[in-house]
Amino acid sequence: MNAHLVQSRSFILTLGVLTAMAALTVDLSLPAIPSMVDALDSTLTRGQQIVGIFMAGMAIGQIPAGLFSDRLGRMPTLYLGMALFAIAATVAAAASDMEWLLAARFVQGIGAASAVVLSRAIVRDIASGRDAARLMSLMTMIFTAAPVIAPTFGALLVAQWGWRAPFIAIAICAYLTIIAIRKNLVETHKPEISEHPVRQLISSFGEFFSHRQSIFGLLLLLLPPAGFLSVIAVSAALAVEIYGYSVQAYGLIFACAGLSILAGSALNRLLVMHFDQLQLIGISVGIIFAASAQLAIIAWLDFAPFWWLWLCVCLFMFTIAILMSNTMVVALDPLPRIAGVASSIVGTLQNLSGAGGALFAALIYDGSVRNAVILMAVVGLLTTLIFLLRPLIAPGPLVHHPDELARD
Repeated sequence: MNAHLVQSRSFILTLGVLTAMAALTVDLSLPAIPSMVDALDSTLTRGQQIVGIFMAGMAIGQIPAGLFSDRLGRMPTLYLGMALFAIAATVAAAASDMEWLLAARFVQGIGAASAVVLSRAIVRDIASGRDAARLMSLMTMIFTAAPVIAPTFGALLVAQWGWRAPFIAIAICAYLTIIAIRKNLVETHKPEISEHPVRQLISSFGEFFSHRQSIFGLLLLLLPPAGFLSVIAVSAALAVEIYGYSVQAYGLIFACAGLSILAGSALNRLLVMHFDQLQLIGISVGIIFAASAQLAIIAWLDFAPFWWLWLCVCLFMFTIAILMSNTMVVALDPLPRIAGVASSIVGTLQNLSGAGGALFAALIYDGSVRNAVILMAVVGLLTTLIFLLRPLIAPGPLVHHPDELARD
């Protein structure tokens, strides 16, 4: 029985590290972009693509990771993905031109997909409903350490040893994570190879989209990554070029966004004991609307004091911690038998959205405040609209399957 894993600190910590792998890879490398593009004789627009291209790789890698984990087990798939991530991270750290670096980041994304998909699938294997929401909150708190620590640490590494240092640190983290997986995680899913992989994938897709609750959760999870990754992708240029902050100050500024996620995660841990998932989603959507409406005003004005702009960004990020944890549970709860593929469907579309947001933000960035924040404002307002349309998308009470856990 794997029920004891719900209380295992080392188990949850390792899942949290896996959840944070993508954020660590993105946030640790952000402070290196200005000096990286100079060293590789490239442009800032091209350099900012290291965010979007990594997210695109993650989007492509998640469906295979989910399917293979349902068929072969969580652990073999996780080892393979993390090994690919570690090798690609090593290549990125040694890259001598932008093309090699972007190619390595793309492969890194494919490898990192297994970490993100399987950390969520493993939670669904061992928990449901409120217990799953609590675990997701704990993992999000660990995940939050990446945006809090990584930009500041990355800026220090760049200042001391140059732009390659953060990429070397990412590679080292990858190898250490593989060791942590070997020590702390166990298999939580009984592999099921009952049909051809393509037929199994098609049937899993059909089951996912037959549940209106899962579709509602997917829609709410889909848009926010485009918003916050659009700001992350141009945040260095926004703080350094538009508002004149130093690279070191930028690391501290960006850490405020991470602390906002941490505060949201801590609050969510308390709220899940008193409110159900739908109520918490409603609270988070209300906050995201407040942040997005203000960002829309800032975009219309094309100017704002930096404290106001970044306060709205931090409010948006605070909301993400509550919204994502509870909505992920809503999306996965009806699907205990295909948790791997279900998690990969959500993750793939999230990362396509995030990659699109980051790449689009880098493309339209022209040194103006408007183009730096407009996408976050739009997706926040659209997220609010989706929640208001819930009676049409998924009417009735939410369903859970607490007895269908992969604990044997």
